[in-house]
Amino acid sequence: MSKPIQAIRGMNDILPIETAQWQQVEAVLRQTVASYGYSEIRFPIVEFTDLFKRSVGEVTDIVEKEMYTFDDRNGDSLSLRPEGTAVCVRAANQGALLYNQQQRLWYTGPMFRHERPQKGRYRQFHQFGVESYGFAGADMDAEVIMLSARLWKAFGITEHLKLEINSLGTSEARQEYTAALVEFLKKHEDKLDEDSKRRLGTNPLRILDSKNADVQEILKDAPRLSEHLDEESAEMFSELKARLDAAGIEYVVNERLVRGLDYYNRTVFEWVTESLGSQGTVLAGGRYDGLVEQLGGKSTPAVGFAMGIERLVLLLQTLGILVEPTSSADVYIVAQGLSAELKAVEIAEQLRHSAPSLRVVNHCGGGNFKKQMKRADKLGAKVALILGEDEINNEQVTVKNLVVQGEQQTVSWSDVANRVQELVGQN
Repeated sequence: MSKPIQAIRGMNDILPIETAQWQQVEAVLRQTVASYGYSEIRFPIVEFTDLFKRSVGEVTDIVEKEMYTFDDRNGDSLSLRPEGTAVCVRAANQGALLYNQQQRLWYTGPMFRHERPQKGRYRQFHQFGVESYGFAGADMDAEVIMLSARLWKAFGITEHLKLEINSLGTSEARQEYTAALVEFLKKHEDKLDEDSKRRLGTNPLRILDSKNADVQEILKDAPRLSEHLDEESAEMFSELKARLDAAGIEYVVNERLVRGLDYYNRTVFEWVTESLGSQGTVLAGGRYDGLVEQLGGKSTPAVGFAMGIERLVLLLQTLGILVEPTSSADVYIVAQGLSAELKAVEIAEQLRHSAPSLRVVNHCGGGNFKKQMKRADKLGAKVALILGEDEINNEQVTVKNLVVQGEQQTVSWSDVANRVQELVGQN
């Protein structure tokens, strides 16, 4: 026997029990964004590599280490998308959605990063994102944050998440702060870890969210980003906080929150949890006003967020919000003999037509009544429809309630749909 082929490390199957849970989550996500007037956009998995170099930043970990990049037969450098925001901007630009327009868009789908797989973080992961274009004020920053808070209410997990916010200011203000930060850190360079030393010459702001305790101790005396904010950004951040206060959304100002991608400016935010062990980010986003123009479009203000669905599913499972489904069928049709089997097919199709929400499984593969009923129990069916020689001769069906023991009755073929819907509704 040949050796079985396994899935690629960090790229996981989602099996039927899990897909039922994912569908629960996705339904809440879709319903929530629709309630805010957002429209779905879909785009390809593969893009030109230059899209991410120009947007995410050539000296970020994503571009330097994590992207799946290859040359196609034409010699073009292509990459599996590592994130959705840049792709959404490219698609909206190309689709002429942004010129003198305002857009509220959402997307979902697989992303790819070659990093060390760990629980809730994989090399192929699924991302859900929201992007708003053409809105320059703090009112839209507040809206996307309120939308994210609405998700937690819908899932019933608000108390398990904490909102952290910050303002990065304009690119000019950030450059001024970066220079001050580098000057400070160079005085302590001998105490920095290797990763921080590397970032000191490439992306110094990323040192602020270092997980190294010694580095964090040094940063206690570092210059503060708020001291370098331009006046307009400071006013915008004050308005954002006022709007969140008015909406009753609690938050913490975290001046070390900078986000890892180059395109962010002004408002940035993260929702973090400690319910997965160490503190982890579940959802993150912010404002990226320069990205549309940077990628060839007209200057357009933009703000949005993204979250990994695997991490959200893991959180919901940990908190007991999602449970494994106990049933994959509502109705199971048991038949014995060719005439009964043919009638069973007809009844199954009638049920699917009259009640499309019912999950109707018609037994296949033969076997006696006992074997077929065991299969109905295994699938967690609520109702069994039994067809044998007597039922065919009398143009009837035996309807057995599988939830209430001993409850069954015989009904005419024409009454099957009504009785089944009644029983399923009761159970």
